[in-house]
Amino acid sequence: MKNIDVTIRAYQAADLEALSAIWFEASMLAHPFIGEARLREQRALIETVYLPKAETWVACTDDQPAGFISLLDNFIGGLFVSPRRQGLGIGRALVAHAKALKGELELEVYLDNHQACAFYHTLGFDEVSRRTHDDQGLPFGNAHLILRA
Repeated sequence: MKNIDVTIRAYQAADLEALSAIWFEASMLAHPFIGEARLREQRALIETVYLPKAETWVACTDDQPAGFISLLDNFIGGLFVSPRRQGLGIGRALVAHAKALKGELELEVYLDNHQACAFYHTLGFDEVSRRTHDDQGLPFGNAHLILRA
């Protein structure tokens, strides 16, 4: 992993298009089991509900958004890094920023997203439970993870 200079700042309305594109590109790679049609539907919710309403922090490289983390109190609702910028320490920096703000962190991760599961375990998250279906009732298993303060 090659670490680069990353600046983390609060979300601004002008970030919406760039973060939506990052979310979609990263989701297509990480969640192919969900399917492109469903991801396109979810993208509309990302743009109209989740990004505007969550506490979102944007990681920038060269003054351009490269990733983001969205928090609902201490719950990580989403952590996404542009596929072109993955492996550079951006995700780690975003989690460290969130941990500094909130202390203990929680999240759910799709079990079929093996890369993300490994990433979170490397950061010290512990699995506390599993469920067989996602929030929409679809058969995509999730693990609930906690990173203790």
